[in-house]
Amino acid sequence: MSLLSLTAHWVDPETYDLKHAVLHAHQFRGAHTAEHVRQAISEMLNAWGIDKQHVHVILRDNARTMKKAMDELGVPSLGCIAHSLQLAVHEGLLSQRNIIDALANDGKIIGHFKHSTLAYSKLQDILIEMKVPVKHLQQDVQVRWNSTLYMMQSLLGQKRTLSVYAAEHNLPATLTVNQWGLMERAVEILAPFEELTRAVSSETATTADVIPAIAALKRVLSREQTTDEGVKTMKRTLLEAVERFSHVESDPLHFADPNSLGPAKDALIREVEKMEELKKASSDVPEEHRSSKEPRLSTDSSHGSVFEEILQESEQERRSVTSSSVLVQVQTYLTEQTIVRSANSLTNWRDNAARFPSLVGIAQRYLSAPCTRVDSERLFSAVSNIMDEKRNRLSADRVEKLQTAVSKLTVPQQTAASKPTVTQQTPASKPT
Repeated sequence: MSLLSLTAHWVDPETYDLKHAVLHAHQFRGAHTAEHVRQAISEMLNAWGIDKQHVHVILRDNARTMKKAMDELGVPSLGCIAHSLQLAVHEGLLSQRNIIDALANDGKIIGHFKHSTLAYSKLQDILIEMKVPVKHLQQDVQVRWNSTLYMMQSLLGQKRTLSVYAAEHNLPATLTVNQWGLMERAVEILAPFEELTRAVSSETATTADVIPAIAALKRVLSREQTTDEGVKTMKRTLLEAVERFSHVESDPLHFADPNSLGPAKDALIREVEKMEELKKASSDVPEEHRSSKEPRLSTDSSHGSVFEEILQESEQERRSVTSSSVLVQVQTYLTEQTIVRSANSLTNWRDNAARFPSLVGIAQRYLSAPCTRVDSERLFSAVSNIMDEKRNRLSADRVEKLQTAVSKLTVPQQTAASKPTVTQQTPASKPT
């Protein structure tokens, strides 16, 4: 059964906490074409009364059909960062023949112990005899690059034990001294990728975490180390593969490129002014209501026309003051000291909401968007516990009801959905 899920993400306007709720987990029948995906997502948004103009971004995987579907739907979209990391590391690992050969031998060695309880028992006896903590060897999975890292780490942790075992028993493959050294250097290079993958896969991770992390990752890969011998090609390929994220840095509201600071600042000011105009439009009393309640002075006399002229000048001055206020807030914000990496950015915005009233709405919008589709993966894992071999006659509608019943959050009316992942542009006013 193929499923297409839709999850809402938003920032609580009172506590500034990240919230999410599963809206749909529909059965997705038929061909997975862009048109079919577009139609399914459109129906989901319409079912919840979510206007496409209010959708901030839809998070999707990097399949061409998904990207094309979002483009045809006419909504902004971003690819899953975790998936991009998977593709980048996969390219790096396959760029060097000696790495491929070492990984192949790793798989054969671990496969030998996985398929033979006797061999694994003998290995455990050696571990106990050498007073080494008993740890399981981990096999890699092709679609999870970090499983390859864990496989190499598990072998390196039992290097001496495996050497003793190989001296007394047969193994389908052995690792040379050069291959052991190659694995140690590869693990060192892949460590920052593992740290980044864990960071972006957390429940509190947002798209705002991606640019700083990728910039740091590029700098690490660009530095030459004395231990790079034998893995230079891998390191260079990884650096080139990380360029997959260059499209994210081109966003004018991201400050990764020092040359784009000026345009980014201008774009931020325009965005804030646009939001202020929307707030003003929603709070202004319509002309017909204002005319029925407040008698206007007659403009037949010269005195009346001059009075109207003064009112128009005051209105223009008020708008000018509002624009100046936005500019001051942006300039003040850019001169603020950067918070530490471990700090919660939403908590910082909550504490400074009174200082930057015009920027808070923009911050809530952009910080509400997740950067990975991990929520969808967790959702599908949960579905596998609902529908299994012993409960294989459940209908798709029943599975969706059982799954969505787990989420008891109330979705605010002014928020949106995703997952692909959708976050909606919310006005600064409190959602109902």
